[in-house]
Amino acid sequence: MIRQFTSVDAQFIAAEDGRVHGHVVGLALYDCSERLAGPLTGADVRGVLASRIHLIPPFRRRMVTVPFGLDLPYWVEDPDFDLHDHVVEHTLPAPGGDRELRERVAAILAEPLDLSRPPWAIHVIGGLADGRVAVATAIHHAASDGIGMAEMFAILHDPTPAGRDLGGSAALDAAAASSGSGSGGVPGRAEMLARGVAGLPRQPVRFARSLPRALPHLDQVLTLRPMPGVPTVARLGRLASRLLPVGGDGALLDEPTTLAPRTRTTGKVSGRRTVAFATTSLDEIKQVKNHFGVSVNDVVMAIVAGGMRAWLQESGDLPDAPLAAMVPISVRDPQQPGAFGNRIAMMIPPVFTDEADPVARLARTHEAMRAAKERHRAVPATLLQDANHFIPPMLLARAARASALVSTSRHRGAAANVLISNIPGARQPQYMAGARLASHFPLSAIFHGLGLNVTVVSYQDQVDWGIAGDPDQIGDAARLADHIVAANAELFGCAVSGANLLHA
Repeated sequence: MIRQFTSVDAQFIAAEDGRVHGHVVGLALYDCSERLAGPLTGADVRGVLASRIHLIPPFRRRMVTVPFGLDLPYWVEDPDFDLHDHVVEHTLPAPGGDRELRERVAAILAEPLDLSRPPWAIHVIGGLADGRVAVATAIHHAASDGIGMAEMFAILHDPTPAGRDLGGSAALDAAAASSGSGSGGVPGRAEMLARGVAGLPRQPVRFARSLPRALPHLDQVLTLRPMPGVPTVARLGRLASRLLPVGGDGALLDEPTTLAPRTRTTGKVSGRRTVAFATTSLDEIKQVKNHFGVSVNDVVMAIVAGGMRAWLQESGDLPDAPLAAMVPISVRDPQQPGAFGNRIAMMIPPVFTDEADPVARLARTHEAMRAAKERHRAVPATLLQDANHFIPPMLLARAARASALVSTSRHRGAAANVLISNIPGARQPQYMAGARLASHFPLSAIFHGLGLNVTVVSYQDQVDWGIAGDPDQIGDAARLADHIVAANAELFGCAVSGANLLHA
């Protein structure tokens, strides 16, 4: 099977330049104390993968490029696929504590994946002082968005220690038989050149179809919004669209494009990474939600704002104006599981780090998120893909470099200061090969001009926070994690004390 990248998939490849890495890491911690076979091993993980990999097509696909960049790359089945190339084991140095684990995971996040093979790797990490085993799964964002990765994660886990039969020995035999078999083969340069030439006439057609949908919303595309002239073009596009509505729901909002203030997170990133993890109570967040009559996502956004306010104050980098966040929104059809790839849109709501009072901060966040969702409904679900169709495939990498120059320029405002993502997880206990999942921390990608990522996954009665950044910009990510935990406690305390949102 051969499947072409979407322009959004390809953008995660084009952004890589030795400093920007296009993969994300999910760090899962397992309690093996009740597992009869002892601690989880690399062999255990390979066994689970072999029996279920038929349900995760991206794990067997590698990238094949089109010569001269004439068209977008393709995914093809890798005839040389071997699970042993993708599952590796590590032992933490003593004492095997939080710092050693964070350093190991930061190194994984900073190491680019090999794009000549299916772009993923699973690192099984032992030697933790508390006896748990960590499994860090790195997968390239070009292969899937966050919701798709959560679906892959669910496939590899079971609701009971006994496990499930999702294909069993037949899948295991098929995986073993095809590993290294050379069956199918990878298309050669001549075939890919022919595909590229054949695809050239489709490119202006894609551009023409995308133009009327994307033009009114260009200022909502993170890579374009800080560029000179884009707000004016988008405003003119909205004016034209009132005469002939295209895309979205027709409710075009003609509000000015406000860029974010420059902070320590809006410069060029290095190739290094710093990570941190934290766990808070989902019940506490729900109590805040219920008391103040807001959403869980409003509470998460307000907690991040409170944590970032204290963190920026600590370093003397707190602007007077609110920050801005890039918030991915899934536009997947829930009736089509297993589609993988990237099906996302973006919201760019304010982050009220300028507000000292936590309840007032939540009130402003609630209203801003309501307005952002209203704007999101007016934006076509295909906006990111449509905007990328303005750029010929052979110029994607150059366009990414140009965007990086503009987005990190000190002469203009920033597109955003932080990427914030909230992914729902399982409410019931999960197991891998009989080992109970204790926590799952998501650690996502950063980019030039956007050097901080805060991603949240809910699991059972807890919320697991993953923070990733550039140490040259933000120092030790653990400081921000501490401030986020404190902001969570502060807001919960306001709810318990009976504070009123209306009087914030």
